[in-house]
Amino acid sequence: MIGVIGGSGLYNLPGFTLKRSLKVDTPYGEPSDEYILGEIDGIEVAFLPRHSSRHNIPPHRVNYRANIWGFKELGVDRIIAVNAVGGINRLLTPGTIVVADQVIDFTHNRQTTFYDGPEVVHIDFTEPFCPEMREVLTKLSEERGLGLLKRGTYICTEGPRLESRAEIEMFRTMGADMVGMTAMPEACLARELQICYLLLAVVTNYAAGITSKPLTTTEVIETMGACTERIKQILSIYIPLLKGPRGCSCKEALKEATL
Repeated sequence: MIGVIGGSGLYNLPGFTLKRSLKVDTPYGEPSDEYILGEIDGIEVAFLPRHSSRHNIPPHRVNYRANIWGFKELGVDRIIAVNAVGGINRLLTPGTIVVADQVIDFTHNRQTTFYDGPEVVHIDFTEPFCPEMREVLTKLSEERGLGLLKRGTYICTEGPRLESRAEIEMFRTMGADMVGMTAMPEACLARELQICYLLLAVVTNYAAGITSKPLTTTEVIETMGACTERIKQILSIYIPLLKGPRGCSCKEALKEATL
């Protein structure tokens, strides 16, 4: 089963046959919403809106552990996360979709691990997003002319406020290409459960200070809405390519990670 997490403006998964919704109980509390189960081209898919279908959960209050654990309970071994981001790199204009390859974590008040003791685990996070999933998607983009950017560094802030101009300038000098509020700890929690995780970042606006235009949430939702058909196209041809066993190291992330 493939898991899909929808970010701001993506509250359902277009292009798949709906079967049912399912509430999943976890040791970490309730996930953001019921999981919507269906299929694309015969592949089972579980969709979850990160902020709930009513978008009433801010990024710093998302129960990331429950969300990822719920996917594991359903038998998901690969997750595609769709995230709205602000473009820091001026080449990332609104509407650009990036297959992120690196992350910088600037969150500070979130539950970031399933291993709070007595078992101590240090996962390798050199490549935070599944290399195999990234390779399949970037190759598909080149073959089909999907126009995806094949790399980019995502910096994750705590939120829910947007960033200051000085913060964005600092992030730019650190090498960040885009900024968002939800990739962490989502990605590292997936790695701890040995689930492959791919981040599909949709640039919905320029980050603070990149232009003189003020930031609005309206722009985020409108741009994500305008990109829905592209996302539908990408997922409908990408997900069927994820059949079969995994050849990456994500499935063995706990090997030699426990002290």
